[in-house]
Order: sequence, then C-alpha cells, then structure tokens
Amino acid sequence: MTNDDALDVSDYLRRHIRTVPDWPAPGVQFRDITPLLQDPKVFRVLIDAFVHRYMDRRPDVVAGLDARGFILGSVVAYELGVGFVPIRKKGKLPFTTVEETYELEYGSATVELHTDAVKPGQRVLLIDDLIATGGTMMAGKKLLEKLGGTVIEGCAIVDLPELGGSERLREGGLEVFTFVHFGGH
Repeated sequence: MTNDDALDVSDYLRRHIRTVPDWPAPGVQFRDITPLLQDPKVFRVLIDAFVHRYMDRRPDVVAGLDARGFILGSVVAYELGVGFVPIRKKGKLPFTTVEETYELEYGSATVELHTDAVKPGQRVLLIDDLIATGGTMMAGKKLLEKLGGTVIEGCAIVDLPELGGSERLREGGLEVFTFVHFGGH
C-alpha cells in the first residue's frame, strides 16, 4: 500500500464515521464506527486495509480489546490465518486469567486475559476501534507482555490525538497505527 493509497483509504473511512454530538456527555463529539460495519463494501475496505498492512509482518496472533476490538480483531485474524484472543473486562472470562488495572478519567477499570491466550515469544497485533487516552490499549499491552508475548503494534481505526493516547502509548514503547485522526473536537 503506497502513501497515496493509505490517504485514499483514510479519507474513505472518515466519510463513513458518524459524529454524534453531546454523547455520552455534553461537549463530547462521539466518533461512531458502526456505519463502517453496516455497509459491506466499507467494512471490506476497512478489513482489507488492516490485512494489507500486516500481510508482510504477519503476527502469530491478534488480540482484540473489549468490545469493538473483538469485531475488528477476529475478522483480521481470520483473514491473516492466525488465532484471535479477547482481552475482556474483569469477570467475563471463564478460565484462569491475568489482569491489569488502569486509570480512567473518574476511577479505574480492569481488563483480563486467559493465562494460556499467548505463548512466550509470540508476536501479537493489538487492535481496537479507537484510541482516546490510551489506557485500555496500554493495559492490553501489559497483559500480553506478562504472558511473554511481544506486541508488534497497537492499531485502531480512529485516533483522537488531542486526548494524548497515541503519544502516551508511543512513550510506553508501543508502536501505534490508525487510519483516521479526529483533532479539535
């Protein structure tokens, strides 16, 4: 994929992301990716763009963050011919887990991963729909590393750069890739 192709895909995807003002709170411009998923052509373009990015540097496994990362990650894993592992909110996985707690704007949250989800040395692609503050993705990275995995990149459709998440993730040692940037909410 050339830079011109990536720009075309980014513009195309941006046109299919809905902005919902004042949700979930006044002043928030929520970036809704569900229109990308509803239109089969747009969904295909999105998944193909992810697959093309990782075809030559194929991970051993794709890890998706709860919950929209499950939608994207499972399809990308399938197309790449690798396994998929879910990183879930605390209390949702039935087997033995490792957990990581991270800070939210008001309080904290915890995510979990099965202890047998990743083997030491496996190369892992970490995927979600959007990067805001980066807390969830960094927690996912730490979980995967606790099990001996190497996270090759954290990727998402959307970056909200003004919230600083991508920058924090890079400072924390995670390469980050997104297709669409929404600045200046």
